[in-house]
Order: sequence, then structure tokens, then C-alpha cells
Amino acid sequence: MEAEPAAGTPRNADERFMAQAVAAAAAVRHATSPNPWVGAVVVEAGADVGHSGATHPPGGAHAEIDALAKCASPAGATVYTTLEPCSHHGRTGPCADALIEAGVARVVVGVSDPDPQVAGQGIARMEAAGITVDVGVGAEAVTDQLAPYLHHRRTGRPWVLCKLAATLDGATAAADGTSQWITGPAARADAHRLRAESDAILVGAGTVRADDPSLTVRDWKPTDGSVVRDPRRVVLGAAREPARVHPCLEWDGALPELLDQLGRDDVVQLMVEGGASVAAAFHQAGLVDEYVVYLAPALAGGDQGRSLFRGPGPASIDDLWRGRFADTALVGDDIRIRLRRDPSKPADS
Repeated sequence: MEAEPAAGTPRNADERFMAQAVAAAAAVRHATSPNPWVGAVVVEAGADVGHSGATHPPGGAHAEIDALAKCASPAGATVYTTLEPCSHHGRTGPCADALIEAGVARVVVGVSDPDPQVAGQGIARMEAAGITVDVGVGAEAVTDQLAPYLHHRRTGRPWVLCKLAATLDGATAAADGTSQWITGPAARADAHRLRAESDAILVGAGTVRADDPSLTVRDWKPTDGSVVRDPRRVVLGAAREPARVHPCLEWDGALPELLDQLGRDDVVQLMVEGGASVAAAFHQAGLVDEYVVYLAPALAGGDQGRSLFRGPGPASIDDLWRGRFADTALVGDDIRIRLRRDPSKPADS
């Protein structure tokens, strides 16, 4: 009997090349928003290796075009792309048309694009031109990778990522309020990577007064040496001059209305990095899509430290918020945990 492949190992060529496309997309995660971070691989007829491409910053080539440009003879090729090729004119021409004109024989798509300007039209256009289109290869990995984009296109709101750091027993600060630094430099650099992947970052006015943060991505640089933009900054309350957070959006209205406005302003991912009160406000309103928690190998060892969330908690174990662990990783001496909402449960559960 043939041995089963190890967990996560591609079982066939389609899965292998889609995994290559996912890796290409990961390398540009910080650079493409509000466009989706897409990866593509072109495998020429009879070849067993593929040419990788990825979406360029806004205004540049999309992943499929980037991969086709690296291919000597695309006619008859198979193209793997993490997201359905676009079918409309924007800053660039439709990728579906480019694939048709290149004469490719087959296109393998990770997931369809819920953007109303695409929404199956790219697939239909290619099929009408005689291209074989298969959808769903690597869909789980692609859906995880593109979750903020897919959420934004379906809801009109940004994906809300809440970043937290604590000791192993859940303290975010000592009794005197000191909290710098609970985690080590590797975890702090990784958090700056999350900032680079976010279109906006939000803190409370209390954090601005206490820490005067600049909210930049200074501690993280991509391996390709490309320039990284700092996210837009949002403050709940007033950020008085000369706070380093300026220029920023100061907001004193309802949080759902803030998310609606940011979504209209092409904020695909909002990173909440405020204190325990701000985190609790988003958490209790059921507005957080993903928690990223950095746990330090440290213990507060008592009940005087400050917890991850401030305010009343659930009265019963039955009322706990429950999600799913998306992944865990060792980052320097700290552990990073990604916790996401269970997609089978309603947003406020």
C-alpha cells in the first residue's frame, strides 16, 4: 500500500503548483492592497516546472500577467492562480482576456472572486473562449491567505485584526502600568510585519497620551528590500498635537460606523493595537475577525497585573467567545497564536 503523504504535502501536480502560487502571493502580502495579494504560476506544455508571478503594487501588473511575462511559450500552458482572474478594466486590462490571448489551455483557480466586478465573470469568459477552468484547488490555504480581501469584498468592511501581547498567565502590564517590553525583539518585529500588511492601525487616545506611539513599520523590512508604507492611523478620541500619531483620523462615533467608513476608503485590513479598553470594545461588540496574541515566557504570578481586556466578562462558561486556532509559531522566545472566528458561528457569538 502506498504511504500517505505527510500533512500539508501536495498530493499531485495541481496542489504543488497551487502551493507555489500561494508562496508567491505571500511574498507580496504587504504591497498590493487594496488589490488582492495574488500568486500565479504558468507551466508550459510538457514542462514540470512553473514560472511564478505575483501582483505588483496598485497600478502594476497582476499576478497572471507577471507570470506570463516570464514564460517563453504560453500557448497550451496551464496557469495556476490563487484568485479568479479579473474580467474588467481598471488600472490594468482584464487578466482573463490576457490569458485568452496568450492561448493557454487550462486555468486552475484557488477561489472565485466575490468582487461584484468579477464574481464568476472571469471564469465564464475563459470557458467561453474554450479554456478548461478548474476551481477549488488549494481553496483552504488560499481562503486563509486572502481572508481580509474576501471579507472586505463581501461585507464592505475591513478585516479587523486585534493584536495583543501578554505573559503566559495573561497579564499585559504590571500593577504599576508598565508594559514595555513584555515580548522580545523578534515578536515586536513580527508585529510590525502585521502593521505593514494592514491599511490602517487603530489605538485609543489613552495610548497616545501614555506612550506617544509613532505606529510605523520601522522594525520590519521585507526580504526583497522593497519599500514598505506605514499604515494610516486612527485614534479613538482626540490625539492632541504634537503627538507623533499625526496625521490621523480622530473618531468619537460608533465602531460599526467607523468600519463602514474605513471600508469605503479602501481599508482592507484594520489592525487594532490599542490598550485593554479598546480591545474590549471591539471584542464585546463582536467586531474582531482575527486575534494575534504574542505570549512571552514570563509569569505575572498574581492578580494585580492588567488583563488582555478591561471590563466585565461573561457570567457563565457557556458565554465564552470561542473561535479556532488558525496557527501557532515560535517567534524568537515568544509564541504567536492566531485565533480566528469560527466561520460556522454568527459574528456576535
